[in-house]
Amino acid sequence: MSLAIFDLDNTLLEGDSDYLWGRFMATHGLVDPEQHEAANRQYLADYEAGTLDIDAYLRFTLEPLTRYTAAELEHWRSRFLEEEIRPIVLPAGEERIRHHIGSGDTVMIITATNAFITAPIARLLGVEHLLATRPERLQGRYTGRFVGVPTFREGKVQALRQWLAEHDETLAGSHFYSDSHNDLPLLEHVTRPVAVDPDPQLRRIATARNWPIVSFREHWGRSGCAGSASVPE
Repeated sequence: MSLAIFDLDNTLLEGDSDYLWGRFMATHGLVDPEQHEAANRQYLADYEAGTLDIDAYLRFTLEPLTRYTAAELEHWRSRFLEEEIRPIVLPAGEERIRHHIGSGDTVMIITATNAFITAPIARLLGVEHLLATRPERLQGRYTGRFVGVPTFREGKVQALRQWLAEHDETLAGSHFYSDSHNDLPLLEHVTRPVAVDPDPQLRRIATARNWPIVSFREHWGRSGCAGSASVPE
């Protein structure tokens, strides 16, 4: 048995759940539409460029959670899951998850997107183990702050090391599937790094290092990078 780790956004999903949640809130008047959408787009561009200030970004994404009750947030999140997330789940990614589960591997999602958004997505995908940035809650309300280290870049490695120690597991034979150059620290940490529909920078690195480059999109007739959903074992 080994560990099969997946990034979430633009890997298992044909889109970015964090960005889409911001757009969903703006569409439904939960935040100021123009201001939030402008900032949301800028943070996404910063992420893609590798210049994201994760602390500033988390303050931006977590603050709206402080404005509503748990019941209100759960209502909107349920709508978001059905309207925005289910349609962009990539079947080839689900197939790869099932392959690893069938092989007896431990499957995990590691994502910088906060757990309020990603916990139900992990359940939807049938993945038991999730490492995600944890929003702080006090007396049933979100505070706008986060707990621990954000699971972003090197933070993913740090969170995974802690999980391995707590569960008496190792990275022997491990896979990590990701689309983003921001995940290079963890890709370099596992036994079998796999670039999935990679961004240009990760594609160059994966090609130079002879890492597998696959697509969870073209395999099912969707737009994406060249490749197939098969991965060397």
